[in-house]
Amino acid sequence: MSYSIEVSNVSKKFRNYIDKQNTLKDKVLRFGKQTVKEDWILEEINLMINEGQTVGLVGRNGSGKSTLLKLMTKILYPDVGSIKINGRVSSLLELGAGFHPEFTGIENIYMNASILGLSKKEIDAKLNEIIAFSELHEYIHQPVRIYSSGMYMRLAFSVAISVDPDILLIDEVLAVGDSAFQNKCLEKIKELKGKGKTIVVVTHDNSMVEKICDRAVWINNGKVRADGSPRDIIMQYMAFLSEEENKRLIEDQKSESNEIPLNESPELWHIAKPIESSNHSRVGNKKIEILNVWFSDSQEQIKRNFNTGEQMIINIQYKINEKASSVVFGVGFFTSDNTYCYGTNTYIDRSIPSESLPNEGHIRFNISKLTLLPGVYKLDVAVHHENGEPYDYLTSVYSFQVSSDINDVGIFRLDHTWELKG
Repeated sequence: MSYSIEVSNVSKKFRNYIDKQNTLKDKVLRFGKQTVKEDWILEEINLMINEGQTVGLVGRNGSGKSTLLKLMTKILYPDVGSIKINGRVSSLLELGAGFHPEFTGIENIYMNASILGLSKKEIDAKLNEIIAFSELHEYIHQPVRIYSSGMYMRLAFSVAISVDPDILLIDEVLAVGDSAFQNKCLEKIKELKGKGKTIVVVTHDNSMVEKICDRAVWINNGKVRADGSPRDIIMQYMAFLSEEENKRLIEDQKSESNEIPLNESPELWHIAKPIESSNHSRVGNKKIEILNVWFSDSQEQIKRNFNTGEQMIINIQYKINEKASSVVFGVGFFTSDNTYCYGTNTYIDRSIPSESLPNEGHIRFNISKLTLLPGVYKLDVAVHHENGEPYDYLTSVYSFQVSSDINDVGIFRLDHTWELKG
């Protein structure tokens, strides 16, 4: 099988001028003192892309995806390694790159298409097709400086595909513009794919990668982290993002409150300091006091970010300060805009009788399969008497986040199946 793109041991660095000299005076007085830091954006990238393959490059911002695409188009050159391209390349890297703002749309078509390798005769033959695809008939004789970002994308994409490339490189530009034109572009990409063209796409739209790509490559911190089927790579990438977000949320919570430090073992949880909260978010006579609340998973790992379908445990640490009877623990779930999602308590569920409570203890609310859909949720936690007397009631003091690759909409996911009845 022949390769369209061969990336062999490629590394790329950029110079970062930490103490840049901007004026002539600076250059004279501080000659030779400028501090330069070299940042390796890509390191030892090896990638072989087969002819006719559609590949999606995924990864966080700053991971090196766009730099790799620019190396493929020879806008940039590697500091180490080599890249071989077999075939005519057309690229959509930066919106409107190569367009002159004072030229009209039609003038930019001729200029841009000629840069991509078309002769004037070829452009003449394709001109009406380019204009029709861009849907810019009314503006085609206007200078492109008046174009919106969506109009830029329409014109740029229309020119790029008119070249009839062997290799098409696309960097995130399809995120701009209305959904109707985006769908039109996706259909055109599928058409090119059907003709055996090689396509490389950089995008943060994971569903797009799964829809049109044969293969996905995950780049992280300038290195290839994983390479394989789109579904497998997207799942690995989403799990990574979820864990990174969980770390961030935990750090944020630690800086905002006295939540249990992650380096403390479960045996030390009972010495956590009491929760501090504002008067409007906490009420009660403190006969029974809630000392701390934290979220954990099935492995007892403290978390703030969960996936739909994952096990979630809400841990409530309490202390009895004064003898109390008919004790009820409860939780309530709210969206970030205060829509009530769900609430229950130990009285409704007929669990944990009052007489079994030790003076200090740890209550667990176990959700075997979290059905909430992606979003940020707030939690109310309470302990009170059966008659409603509040011992300790915390409103929206704690929050957690839910991530998912599920495309359902709403607040939660119903357990369901579809079937066709004849």
